[in-house]
Amino acid sequence: MLPKNVWVLAIVQPLVMSSAPVMIFVGGLLGTHLAPDPKMATLPLAIMIVGTALFTIPAAMLMKLVGRKQGSLLGLFSAFIGALLAAYAAYVASFLWLLIGSLLMGVSLAFMQQFRFAALESLANPDDAGKAISVLMLGGIVAAFLGPEVALMAKDWVPSPHGFVGSFIGLAGLILLGMLVFTAFKNPQFKDDEIIGEARPLREIMRQPVFIVAVLAGVVGYGIMSFLMTATPVSMHEMNGHSLQDTKFVIQSHIAAMFLPSLFTAVLFKYLGLNRLLLLGSLLYGVVVIFGLMGQHVLHFWWALVILGVGWNFLFVGGTALLPSAYQPSERFKVQAANDFIVFAIQAIASLSAGWLVFAFGWNWLIIACIPVTMLMFAITLWYMRQNQKLAVATS
Repeated sequence: MLPKNVWVLAIVQPLVMSSAPVMIFVGGLLGTHLAPDPKMATLPLAIMIVGTALFTIPAAMLMKLVGRKQGSLLGLFSAFIGALLAAYAAYVASFLWLLIGSLLMGVSLAFMQQFRFAALESLANPDDAGKAISVLMLGGIVAAFLGPEVALMAKDWVPSPHGFVGSFIGLAGLILLGMLVFTAFKNPQFKDDEIIGEARPLREIMRQPVFIVAVLAGVVGYGIMSFLMTATPVSMHEMNGHSLQDTKFVIQSHIAAMFLPSLFTAVLFKYLGLNRLLLLGSLLYGVVVIFGLMGQHVLHFWWALVILGVGWNFLFVGGTALLPSAYQPSERFKVQAANDFIVFAIQAIASLSAGWLVFAFGWNWLIIACIPVTMLMFAITLWYMRQNQKLAVATS
């Protein structure tokens, strides 16, 4: 039975993280009307991702100082203020205020990324790690559909030049509800020696093979996923002439595929083990390359993006569950911060570059660019497995 903290986090996460799909759905549409140049229409979403990357380390350090609960509440408050500022931006037709609101929502997501570590720290049995992460991941399905539905339903609540004021007010309501639920969370308890114990230098920790594999799983998982997902609408609709309905269907299927496997990831985690789960994720990314290069019809995009979502799930869950093996409790905040900074900085770069690269070189070259990265992930995971097998034999 999972502890109460995990279920509190599982309820709060989709309410607050609805800000991401809302920005994907609304940000570009509103940005088209508010931006001084239509090419800047997706800048609010990009600023949101940059905000997440920049604040991963400050978020972790703040939680170290004030605790998980107080730090997370500050992050939730940032999301609430960001949503209200975005609503104000839509009301007065201000692109600058929309960017500021997007930045604050991005900052909040840096705090929300710490939820998975808070869940792991709340477990009495470390063997429940895969199950706990899977429960949190299922919240992504709720967020993917809840956010856009609320945004569409509330779009015209308040009259404005270009609409969507109500969308962000509705989002602020979801976040406020999440803040109320989160008051039931209790800071995980640690022994004094676990909190105060001697911590190794970060450089020493980062040289460990287990740290390298865990971070690489997050980097490859998020990097390739964001790279191809961001480029897909442009490639499908703008460059290949597929309808907006088909494009929306592919993206929705992709998001569902990212989180639905969490229903059985815990079972795979238990029977395959972490390393094989990472290998399977790498192999699925290889299958994405095959479908991506087969053609650019709707079904090719659909299969590539659905398999991409499942592969991301395996890599992200596997990397997250593996990371605690790289640090002692007294080192957890700085290691988690380093992990998230690296992963989300790469995600930001991938997202920001995808649109320009697909226009400059085309979809096929984006797919080809993913091949060496996927092969690297597979090779390093295989090497790590063999090192562990040799160590097990030597100590038996």
